[in-house]
Amino acid sequence: MASCPANSVAYNGTLCACSPGHVLERVRNTCALFEANSTIATDSGVDYYALSFPETLFEFDSIKKFTQSQAVFLEATLVMVLSWLLFCLFLRLTKLGDGRNVWFNIRWWISRLDICFATRHWLDDQKVVTKRKTELGGAFSIASWILFIGLFAALLYQIISKRSIEVHNVRATNGPELASFFNDMEFNITTVSSMSCANLRSLGNIVAGNPGFIDQRVVPLSTLANYSCYNSSIGPTIVLKCRNCKLIYDHMYISWQFVDVPNKPAMAVGFQFKLTSNDVASKHVSFVTGTLKNGSAFDDSPVTFRGQQTNILKFNLFPRIYHNLHNLKLIQPLFHEFLPGSFSRDTNELRASLESSADGLVNTTLYINFLSDYVVEIDRENILGPVSFLADLGGLYCISIGIFFYLLVQCEYRIKNLRHEDSIMRRIRNRRKAQEHWDKLRKYVMYTYGCPTLDDNYNSTRKETDCGGFMLHSVRSSSSLSHKRRLKSRKDSISLYKKPSLPANKSVSCKPLGSTNDCKLHSESTAKQQNVGVCKDSLQSQPQESSIIDDNFIPPPPSLEIKGGSEMDMTDIQKNLKKLFEYNTMLRDKLLAAQSMLQSSASMHSSSVNSSVRSKET
Repeated sequence: MASCPANSVAYNGTLCACSPGHVLERVRNTCALFEANSTIATDSGVDYYALSFPETLFEFDSIKKFTQSQAVFLEATLVMVLSWLLFCLFLRLTKLGDGRNVWFNIRWWISRLDICFATRHWLDDQKVVTKRKTELGGAFSIASWILFIGLFAALLYQIISKRSIEVHNVRATNGPELASFFNDMEFNITTVSSMSCANLRSLGNIVAGNPGFIDQRVVPLSTLANYSCYNSSIGPTIVLKCRNCKLIYDHMYISWQFVDVPNKPAMAVGFQFKLTSNDVASKHVSFVTGTLKNGSAFDDSPVTFRGQQTNILKFNLFPRIYHNLHNLKLIQPLFHEFLPGSFSRDTNELRASLESSADGLVNTTLYINFLSDYVVEIDRENILGPVSFLADLGGLYCISIGIFFYLLVQCEYRIKNLRHEDSIMRRIRNRRKAQEHWDKLRKYVMYTYGCPTLDDNYNSTRKETDCGGFMLHSVRSSSSLSHKRRLKSRKDSISLYKKPSLPANKSVSCKPLGSTNDCKLHSESTAKQQNVGVCKDSLQSQPQESSIIDDNFIPPPPSLEIKGGSEMDMTDIQKNLKKLFEYNTMLRDKLLAAQSMLQSSASMHSSSVNSSVRSKET
């Protein structure tokens, strides 16, 4: 008793055997419960997807195992649509501002995505529909496309998984047709136990026909198949191989026994089997495999098979013709039934059976029923053609667009502010663009004409510039020395710019180019004028020059119309440019007149000098 492993039964005083349902593990020398599932797996042997494009390239079986059904596609589509609509709702709660923040830009681009409903919005006047894009339309357009793509993916899944049906036709057959079936068949029956092939007996004959009737035949097994036995990790395995089998009998029985040998009693806890049929030409394989533990017992309690009664494993062989695969002829093995023989459920029954010499065997019979009366013809028919596919695709598109078009109409019908929401965003964006263009124009005028109205940085401090007459001085800190010299040469070359000084506490201001900062004209002192870059007033001008200036007084630059950044448009800019052009034309005329007068005065002065010189000489 002490030498027996756990979960074992002692019999005949010194011998040990595993309890019912347990099998000996030789490595650990323990009895373990046989817990394999009693499942039967059958394969038709023809892999239809192996010949198709999606399976070969995209491994559709792995995708199918992950998705399992169309519900995964539909759930993912619903989640994406709701996420998108919630994101758009969140953007609705943000402020538009002046059109410079990131939220306005996102909402503007969403409105540009209105590709489905741009010509189908609400119009109060019911005139000809014009194309306009709104934020609500962009949100519903993208949502409709997300829904359409999700439904399209589900449709593709259905087409790939259920694009055709298999049609089976059963008809009566005859002997010559059955003789054309040539398959390689292999039978593997494993007795799950601690036995070995040394326990095997009585394997070598096959009984054909119906036992006890006139058509019963007993022939050597070697005339039909090669048989052998080898020891596997779970027990002895009987192997029957037949190349180019020609099945001529409807019923075949192959029996064998496992008997007691010293220290290895004949007992088993289950059976594993695998029957394979292989077509020689096309290499298609059909098989059936499974595990048997306790036969027809519904409680699935562990048992141990031992005794006189035979354990019968029944299999059926179906001849099949696959017309869709060049008339492939393949025999399909199917498991039919398992009839358990003698077995023990508890320890006392097993001990009594082990101590009885009459129960010292495990009888096993393989029953093969060849269904030669009928043949199964298999063909596949497509249930979805190109016309039906396009019809389904169009229906999905109409559903996707129709759902969100109905929501759009209801929203714009019940909320009047949504009917013209595109004009609000366009107005804000146009104001921002106009402001940007106006800023560029003011910078261009500042750097071109030399009177700064704005600094490069819009929020930087503004500087005042003094100017006299119609001479404008640049006060840019980054001005080059050559530019300063050019201004100085201009001022020295034309003395007409000098004019009588103004009163001490009086200044004349001008607003060139619409700047809010005035260009002030100061004439307080000569030192102050040099420090701030003011225009010098000529205090010692000649009477002729002062009279010229009095007669041809140059008016100050025109005042430009400046409005708020959001109200400024191109019309106002054109008006301002026109005023500047007219003022520039007037300055040019004054300059030409002054130049002609200077030339005439210079000629008169030279003639007077010459006459005085001549008078002195004489």
